[in-house]
Amino acid sequence: MNVRTKDKIATAVLYVISSAIVLLLVMFIGYIIIKGSESLNFRFLFGSSGVGGEGGGIGPQLFNSFYLLIISLLITVPLGVGAGIYLSQYAKEGWFLNLIRLSIETMASLPSIVVGLFGLLVFVIMLKMGYSMLAGALAITVLNLPAMTRVSETAITTAAKGVKEASLALGATEWQTIKKVILPSAIPQILTGIILAAGRIFGEAAALLYTAGMSTTKLNFKSINLLGKSSAFGLFRPSETLAVHIWKLNSEGMVADAVKIANGSAAVLVIMVLIFNLLARYLGRKLYYSYTGKK
Repeated sequence: MNVRTKDKIATAVLYVISSAIVLLLVMFIGYIIIKGSESLNFRFLFGSSGVGGEGGGIGPQLFNSFYLLIISLLITVPLGVGAGIYLSQYAKEGWFLNLIRLSIETMASLPSIVVGLFGLLVFVIMLKMGYSMLAGALAITVLNLPAMTRVSETAITTAAKGVKEASLALGATEWQTIKKVILPSAIPQILTGIILAAGRIFGEAAALLYTAGMSTTKLNFKSINLLGKSSAFGLFRPSETLAVHIWKLNSEGMVADAVKIANGSAAVLVIMVLIFNLLARYLGRKLYYSYTGKK
């Protein structure tokens, strides 16, 4: 068997493996959406969940999921990108850098249930936040920060090759080089880290059970009070997310049509992740082109 034949066989095997992965993903998404399609209507998406009756909606849980996503990303992205910049451009080899990397690797290996218990002890009890949106967002930040930091560091290190020296040679300062040259070039890779973090936020349940809570208050959109518990935008109100709602329906079954609602909720969750991924990539591409001038 000559080299050309071996190459063709290896290429065919890789195509088969790639096609199998795509097919598996399509089957998985299709199955979930088909199972929950009968629940996808306006009343289900924007109504409130009922107890003891049929036709419960997921409006509050849907809003809580998006709100938690925004708050978590507002905390995770600046910290993760900032840590990536420091590790890539400023940190010097030595015991302190090794300690940081060890800490990141250790945090990345923590199970979500352990992070949830940590959040319960520190954020909920010690800092007296109670079961709240902010406590859940901080717990999710602990989960996502290691991956966001590693992705940002790798992206910035790769983007800096070949352009950092040129920018400095033209008279730019180191921070101007990072801000105007390196970061825009690293946006596609950093965006991948943001999408992974968002998927973790949408699908996480274990950590939120002990921090954000398993109940939600009636949403009041007339008041914008971040510190209150009566406003829909309050950071200190209990905030059951869609993933937690699915877990509760399947474990407790407090409503008559719990299985139907859980299937519909799972379908909505998958569609939300798909829409966010597509939208994030589109906006990231636009931002990348606006900085680099490429089309």
